Amino acid sequence: MTQRIDRPEEIDPELVLRAYAMGVFPMADHRTADSVYWVEPKLRGVMPLNGFHLSRSLRKTILSDRFRVTVDTAFAQIIRLCAESAADRPDTWISGPIERVFMELHRRGFAHSVEVWEGDRLVGGLYGLALGRAFFGESMVTRVRDASKVAFAHLVARLKAGGFALLDCQFQTAHLQSLGAVEIPRDDYVALLGGALGESAGGLALGSPVVEGDFGALDGAEDPLGPTPTETVPGPLSRKVIAQLLVHTS
Repeated sequence: MTQRIDRPEEIDPELVLRAYAMGVFPMADHRTADSVYWVEPKLRGVMPLNGFHLSRSLRKTILSDRFRVTVDTAFAQIIRLCAESAADRPDTWISGPIERVFMELHRRGFAHSVEVWEGDRLVGGLYGLALGRAFFGESMVTRVRDASKVAFAHLVARLKAGGFALLDCQFQTAHLQSLGAVEIPRDDYVALLGGALGESAGGLALGSPVVEGDFGALDGAEDPLGPTPTETVPGPLSRKVIAQLLVHTS
């Protein structure tokens, strides 16, 4: 179910926040499109935060030193990497207006990114929007094997630590399904969204206060096992903390 804006115009942060609060999000036909359209899927992909599938191989990758993971340090790079053409995706829905509005939402503290590095090279990650106790995943990218899985695992752990109640994936994909995402009808999604915002989505759109999740809660988390011999203090994104938060293994 979609509603299109046919005339070229800049979308502003307030409009985007109101739209997400009502279960609607913007997309564009291609990277250079001037206009956007609003999407409200009849079936919505969501990730139950206690249902993430942490396979043994992914857990091993997280605990290894293969990747370095950061948060909100390269937002502009991540959104542009997500917008790049790839062999399996020659075009993108992330247009200039959408990129610009999310850069402003990031500046205001609503939009966040998770970055995965191999050495000094950015090889994957994701970005999305935090509102109330809901996180709306916008796009995920990988340039090497497992980078996007590691980013998503870190996101789930961060949302669990921060008291979030909903991780919206927008559309179900085979990749997300393998990690534990499920597809639910629109009415069920609206109910979850209302609970995550602390009230009805319509109330939030009118400017009522909501209960906020803490996207930065994990930054102050202490490693319950203590630092490793090579660490003087546990890092904010300790690999052990991430693995322990993702309690479901397969």
